[in-house]
Amino acid sequence: MKEEELPHVSTATNPDGDARPPTPAADAPSIVKRAPQMPADKLEGFHVVGKAMAKTDSFTRVTGQDRFADDIFLPNMLYGKMLRSTVPHANLKRVDATRALALPGVAAFASGEDILVRYGILPSSPDEMVMALDKVRYVGDPIACIVADDELTAEEALELIEVEYDPLPTIANMDQALRDDLPQIHENPRRTNNVHKEAHLEFGEVEAGFAKADRIFEDEYFFEGNTHAPIEQHAVVARYGGDGKLTIWCSTQTPHYLHRIACAVLGMAGSQVRIIAPPVGGGFGGKTEPFAHELAAAFLARRTGRPVKIALTREEVFYAHRGRHPVKFKLKTGVKNDGTITAIHLQSWLDGGAYGSYGVATTYYTGALTTVTYKVPAYKFDGCRVFTNKPPCGPKRGHGTTQPRFALENQLDKIADALGLDAAEYRKRIAVDPYTNTVNGLRVTSCGLRECIDAACERTKYADKRGKMRRGKGIGIAASSYLCGAGLPIYWNDMPQSGAIVKVDRGGGVTVFAGTSDCGQGSTHMLAAIVAETLGIDVMDIHICSGDTDLTPVDLGSYSSRVTFMAGNAAREAAGKARALIAQAAAEKLGVAPERIGMANRRAFDLDDPTKQLTFIDAAQLAEAKSGTIAAVGSYWAPKLAAGYKGSGVGPSPAYSYSVAVAEVDVDLETGEIKVEKITLAHDVGRCINADSVEGQIEGGVYMGLGEALMEEWPFRAGEHKIPNLLDYKTLTSLDTPPIETIIIETDDREGPFGAKEAGQGPLNPVIPAIANAVADAIKARIHATPITAEKILKALDASSGSTLRLRKAPVAAPKAPTTPRVPA
Repeated sequence: MKEEELPHVSTATNPDGDARPPTPAADAPSIVKRAPQMPADKLEGFHVVGKAMAKTDSFTRVTGQDRFADDIFLPNMLYGKMLRSTVPHANLKRVDATRALALPGVAAFASGEDILVRYGILPSSPDEMVMALDKVRYVGDPIACIVADDELTAEEALELIEVEYDPLPTIANMDQALRDDLPQIHENPRRTNNVHKEAHLEFGEVEAGFAKADRIFEDEYFFEGNTHAPIEQHAVVARYGGDGKLTIWCSTQTPHYLHRIACAVLGMAGSQVRIIAPPVGGGFGGKTEPFAHELAAAFLARRTGRPVKIALTREEVFYAHRGRHPVKFKLKTGVKNDGTITAIHLQSWLDGGAYGSYGVATTYYTGALTTVTYKVPAYKFDGCRVFTNKPPCGPKRGHGTTQPRFALENQLDKIADALGLDAAEYRKRIAVDPYTNTVNGLRVTSCGLRECIDAACERTKYADKRGKMRRGKGIGIAASSYLCGAGLPIYWNDMPQSGAIVKVDRGGGVTVFAGTSDCGQGSTHMLAAIVAETLGIDVMDIHICSGDTDLTPVDLGSYSSRVTFMAGNAAREAAGKARALIAQAAAEKLGVAPERIGMANRRAFDLDDPTKQLTFIDAAQLAEAKSGTIAAVGSYWAPKLAAGYKGSGVGPSPAYSYSVAVAEVDVDLETGEIKVEKITLAHDVGRCINADSVEGQIEGGVYMGLGEALMEEWPFRAGEHKIPNLLDYKTLTSLDTPPIETIIIETDDREGPFGAKEAGQGPLNPVIPAIANAVADAIKARIHATPITAEKILKALDASSGSTLRLRKAPVAAPKAPTTPRVPA
């Protein structure tokens, strides 16, 4: 163990900066980096932060008491169904609901002619309508909505709606989208093809960088698209009250953005619309923007005066999509003989599907974070997103950064092999340094990348195994970085990105009001833990009121791994203000200065003489008697970090997390079957708020990365999704998941709440290239496209040996999973 590392401990300092004695944290799973600079008003270090404990909302979750959106039933409620296009691309000639409206039990119908407002989650791409008006753009595009007294009647009514199409040529892939002789999916007089967004950025002396390189490596990669597959399907309930106010209960990660767009689409004042986000049963980015069924339910609730529920089927969730973009890359890297990078040129082509979604940002994200992990003195990026007649792609866990990470880490291993360098030591050598700036203007604060590499390699004995095991067995490493929240809001403004209110009552209970949406990532417990630590009480003394646009201050949503850093800082500020009022009253009662008041274990006490103390309840009552109701507001503004060039709004973040994955695999050289034997992942979390939650987030990221690496794909035939169901769309089960070992690295970010950074998305990114690099170690050949299937491995083996499949002694069975769609040239 290195000198700067020690068993997991919580350290704190007194107000004068002297270190307090550390106390081992309970059930800690990892090694952490010492972080002594965090002040705390505790004698024994942290009492809540860093401890492994059950999440405060887990009790209602596991006992079935939580009410998800589809669990909400209101009196006199109607049930809605969306009519969806059965063709990928066509002009709409006629939509006739006469027969459907005559069916007993049908209450109302709406089509594109009823809601004429275009919208989009990004102000730069308002290209969607609630229901298609004149054209359908993919199989599954909403055309109409019908509501009835029960769900079966609504389904029967759908069959009675008559639709007449005038088919148009299908734009099925990126090649076709770039052609000038095919119709545009969205009419754009500035273009002759189906390009949605282009980005061209250059930093430093790129040509000079390549000129002074000793070696230049050029490779092409393809990352297959895939979907989120959350357990909970999308659902919404909308009610229009007699007071003219609309309430929407919705499975959403972004209640604030849904509120804004619902107001705009429905033409209602913000004060008349309320969004409530119940617990969300998994999102992974798939519920971060407004959907047609949500707005249709609201419209028809207002039209009928009755509550409306719409719950999507699993097949409809596949059509709603907004999942991972398929991306093709060309990657050119110049290096010196010692591996020092002199220049990188990255080109990306994204298949965006039929609508914009977050696609403008996604395009930039495929290039923005390349420089945040390794030192790159000169960098050029060209990105191009195109429209195709497929369900729209959007943000999936790791939004836009997962795909280029596969390419970069794959090529770095190739470079290390070619130069005779250890791949792990090579990454340490070129890793970014803490508190530096990148060539494209991104600010790096705390960075535990080297510590992550050391910890993962030590735990797996990487150096002893790499290239030294029998053929077929391999070990691979990959690293990555990720945002702790986007530095700018989706719509630019000067208001806070997150707010919180903390109220202390006379019985010692504390309520936190925050606009966050808990989609299983643990934001509810995080807020409770930060406030509990600040006030010196137990997490179970705290109630979280979240995701309600009428009751809570604005939080921009659960995306970009922003909630811990941004909402956590807002909650800590609010709790700190409430604490100051309580400490002042306690200090007067105990006859000491306010700065000598510590708070822990439901007590307010004198730090110099802990026998002088009050219960938290007594102290809170004294404070209320002195100052009135104890309530305080906290806000978080991200630092202004955008560099000023077009596109610089994508990439800046108040901090970045760092992850390193080591994968160990066993490949059957006859069948191509891959068995992942173990994944070890080290993650720089800044400071761990709840060890159990962090470990769970890491394991969830590993699980998702395994599926994307080995089996998940997004295949189409004639514009129609081939497998829009969870029977045919392959995801890992618990039986497929190998042992996962997590290592939590603490670097104590200066700006994070108690030093914390994100853990929700970053740990996914290195898993996929680590598996690819392990496979390369096992078979001595590289796979440049995901998913890494048995078929691809056999082809790589044959290519490396010069043989063909038909000459193999053992017959090879056809793969069960669909093959990857053709990669554009």
